[in-house]
Amino acid sequence: MAESSAPGTPAASRVEMVQMVMPMHTNSLGSLFGGQMVAWIDMAASMAAIRHSHSYVVTVAIDQLTFQRPIREGMAVVLQAQVDWVGRTSLEVSVEVWSELLMSGARELTNQAFLSFVAVDHNLRPIPVPPLQLVTDEDRAAFRAAEKRRQVRLSQRKEGSL
Repeated sequence: MAESSAPGTPAASRVEMVQMVMPMHTNSLGSLFGGQMVAWIDMAASMAAIRHSHSYVVTVAIDQLTFQRPIREGMAVVLQAQVDWVGRTSLEVSVEVWSELLMSGARELTNQAFLSFVAVDHNLRPIPVPPLQLVTDEDRAAFRAAEKRRQVRLSQRKEGSL
């Protein structure tokens, strides 16, 4: 993949992915399987990370994943992902998951997640990523929140709890 050192904005990395909840995606209660949701979240987040880094990425961690409401069979699932923080070789991507009633267009926030990635070359060696250009107050707030999560991750690693 092409390497690029030009800064990118969070908005430039933004991905919106839409999936339909079919019977094969549900549990015996007619709700979306959590594992299926995790797979879709990882896919949307990976695409945002690739858009920013212009390279292969590997998922390192899902720092936080909240299941706030079930999503039922027949609903659309709208996943919105964007890069909120970058380091030298790593990136953090936030993902919001919305359920949508297709007939009315009504949406409800159902899940949120934060995933960490490392950009890699063909030999899976870490490579540098372009800087993140923070444009809006929301960009700056998301960056600061991601930095705090990173500090927690690093402190847990030092304590041996990861």
